[in-house]
Amino acid sequence: MADVPAATGVPREDGAAPATDVQAQASAPPAYVVVSEPRPGRVLLEPLDADGAPVGSAAELARPDLAAAVAEHERDRPRWVWNDTQRWYPTLLAENVRVDRCVDLRLCHTILRTSALTAHSTLATSPASAWDTLRPAGAPAPTSAAPLKAAPLSLFDDLFLTDDDPVPPSSRHKSPYERSERAVFDGSMGEGDGDGKREGGGAGAGAAPDERREFALQRDAIATALDPSRIALLVAAESVGALAAAELRHAGLPWSATRHDALLTRVLGPRPRDGERPAELERLLQRIRSLLNDPTVNPDSPVELLKALRRAGITVDSTREWELKTVQHPAIEPLLDYKKRSRLLTANGWNWLDTWVVDGRFHANYLPGGVVTGRWAAEGGGALQLPKQVRSAVVADEGRMLVVADAAQLEPRILAALAGDRAMAAAGRGRDLYDGIVASGAVDTRAHAKLGMLGAMYGGTAGESGRMLPRLARAFPAAVAYVEAAARTGETGGVVSTRLGRTSPHPSAEWRDLHELAASDGATDALRTRARTEARSWGRFTRNFVVQGTAAEWALCWIGSIRRRLHSLGRRDGAAALTDEPHLSFFLHDEVMVHTPAHLAEAVAHELREAAAEAGRLIFGDAPVEFPVTVAIVDSYDQAK
Repeated sequence: MADVPAATGVPREDGAAPATDVQAQASAPPAYVVVSEPRPGRVLLEPLDADGAPVGSAAELARPDLAAAVAEHERDRPRWVWNDTQRWYPTLLAENVRVDRCVDLRLCHTILRTSALTAHSTLATSPASAWDTLRPAGAPAPTSAAPLKAAPLSLFDDLFLTDDDPVPPSSRHKSPYERSERAVFDGSMGEGDGDGKREGGGAGAGAAPDERREFALQRDAIATALDPSRIALLVAAESVGALAAAELRHAGLPWSATRHDALLTRVLGPRPRDGERPAELERLLQRIRSLLNDPTVNPDSPVELLKALRRAGITVDSTREWELKTVQHPAIEPLLDYKKRSRLLTANGWNWLDTWVVDGRFHANYLPGGVVTGRWAAEGGGALQLPKQVRSAVVADEGRMLVVADAAQLEPRILAALAGDRAMAAAGRGRDLYDGIVASGAVDTRAHAKLGMLGAMYGGTAGESGRMLPRLARAFPAAVAYVEAAARTGETGGVVSTRLGRTSPHPSAEWRDLHELAASDGATDALRTRARTEARSWGRFTRNFVVQGTAAEWALCWIGSIRRRLHSLGRRDGAAALTDEPHLSFFLHDEVMVHTPAHLAEAVAHELREAAAEAGRLIFGDAPVEFPVTVAIVDSYDQAK
């Protein structure tokens, strides 16, 4: 189990005897090193043992000396404890210092503060502190969630319990999370035993740095959680994700400015002077104005365009593409063409190229935990929305290849595992899950299977999606019932949690006020209708939260395993730096890209598949749900799809 203090006197997993005196402790390598900034330009490194007690003396040094000190400590593979990975790690990477493990206090604080598993901890019940203001944009406000019962050993426990696993993970026996953790992450995400002592309520010494006190509170929250193994794995995975995000930005995505410019020239015409439209957009504009008989039409302004269309007798409610396609008028075709080309100019035009591509690399700024479900966000550059048009510009360096892996039907497979739906698990075994659903007889086409599953996970009740849902409910009752239950919980204002314990926020005070008013005597029909609409909307959110959030957890575990495996390949190959070895260069929810020396491409592809299987076992134990990935070894990104 990750980051939970071990009991005093318990033998270490390597077989060595525990330290029993000050001299032995001082000679032992630190399990943690807390990094803080006591004053500007100075850094304090405080080594701690596995129980969180000081190991030797803290060292204060100048900020420029940090990289050398970290490199020296890294030989013992401690877990670095700092307030924000994005604040400390990029400068280390710039000095070619790679960190194997860390605790990102900012990210972990948000999880532990809001999780139902740690709702009764000192951390969760304390007044708001400065740590709460450090949470990523979009993270939930602190809540006091209802207790959640510990999860069983396996969602398919009646089939897979053995003599070695007679009890659930909340007991003293190690859960599959604890046993798998070291195997998958080589210790990078776990340490200690959940039955260990706690550190005096987790407050820490009064004179200790704030990072030390926060670390103690977090360790206490994990140790006293309803299911320590689940939440410990989550916060550890989140911290590994923070390291990976910094490495992704440091390494960058290989990008050919020459190819990108050629694409823009082909679609838009030669690069115009500042303030001018590209030639192809100008040509289309003149045609649109002529066909609408309106020399003032401005397609770049939705408000002005809508007025111009109405002046021309075209009655539409918006300028959205789907609505314009329903209109029969000669100006619509060039207008849609203009909008498509204009989107390329706005999102990934020459200004984007000048801003985001430096020395042949696109350095995306990923934000782990930037979405309330735990998904990553990206700041600037649109890293999570690279359109197919520009993917031909993502080109491997000479002597290297891109290995692109995409998790197949990830969210439906996550749902099958969450719900313990054996029929759905069987439908996806050794094949495309949607094809398996068709083969089960639930629906007649793959498209219908996909629409029905999207409706189940996102709450679609209209059209084809709504029509397919009853069929899926008959074929896969456990899966559909699981998301329906999550929706009902949300509709009544309750919270739901992912597999590892990330918990949804409570509805707003305004939401609750609305429902109280709607339930009061004398409430109007309009008010009750509005309350029902708002309830269904929040239910759709909680319905998807459990699936999308758990898929994000799977992806974090996948990344963690990939990161370790790639580094191991690089070491064996004699790589001297992160960018010399096979390394992650792109991430998109359920897809990763590795930039690798060509002779290691097949080995990388193998490791990506193995890492996906291990991520599934890490989160769901022996549940019979497969998490296959499709892998392509290509020269440029556009060849992968």
